Amino acid sequence: MSLFGKIKDALKKTREGVSTKLRLLFAKNKLGEEFYDELEEILISADVSVRTAEEVVEEVKEEAIGGKVKDQAFVTDLLKDILEEKLEEAPVPEIKYPCVIMFVGVNGVGKTTTIGKVANHFVSQKKSVTVAAADTFRAAASDQLSVWAERANVRIVKHEEGSDPSAVIFDALSSAKARGTDVVLVDTAGRLHVKENLMKELQKMDRVVTREFPEAQFLKFLVLDATTGQNAVSQARVFDEAVELDGIVLTKLDGTAKGGFVFSLCSELQIPVVFTGVGEKMEDLVPFDAEQFVEGFI
Repeated sequence: MSLFGKIKDALKKTREGVSTKLRLLFAKNKLGEEFYDELEEILISADVSVRTAEEVVEEVKEEAIGGKVKDQAFVTDLLKDILEEKLEEAPVPEIKYPCVIMFVGVNGVGKTTTIGKVANHFVSQKKSVTVAAADTFRAAASDQLSVWAERANVRIVKHEEGSDPSAVIFDALSSAKARGTDVVLVDTAGRLHVKENLMKELQKMDRVVTREFPEAQFLKFLVLDATTGQNAVSQARVFDEAVELDGIVLTKLDGTAKGGFVFSLCSELQIPVVFTGVGEKMEDLVPFDAEQFVEGFI
């Protein structure tokens, strides 16, 4: 299946809800205040935030009135263009090598699995990869990561359970520098975004990378479960305040019926989505594409 096919198929639940409501809206309403109010409600029902939904509808209204067009196809295309612009307000960072990517997030979002898939992505691009098992708190976390590292055919650096996560990162960076490794992927323990002491630990790991490997591009990606909807936006806001996020990796996109929160992430928080998980297989992690996401959304 093509990249477009995977994203479109993953968004099937969201698209079915939005498309059905839009069809009914066009059938009963001509363009007018009532139409735009209902359009806003449809977007909000798909987990687009109130603020972003209001902005989108206002832009649609201005363009439609300016063009004096009341055609359904025109308005739908206009809506798609505006939604795509919202996603593109936060540009995806260009990867430069050597690169260190630290993955953060709450418990249960699929960080370890995601890292295995991201490792496979870089290997497919002929890049050398080292994985740092800095989740030293969860039982068997490093063992789980080892399985994914083996599947992706990449090196892993790990310590005993309960070790200092920063020490794991230090050793992984030292090894990567000595070997001339292109990419270091750092797994971290899941943590509640409301626990200040755990967020400070992330900041310590951040400082270790900055100090020990200053010549490398350092990116921090938040892994989000797409099925959490608008709660994902509040998670992103707190993690961004702690470590200044560079991107988002969405998991379980195929399990959500409300994918609209992604527009709020990119537009309101200015954090781009970099990768999207669309299934369980190793290759079911694809680079995010704004146009294809919108086509899958509506």
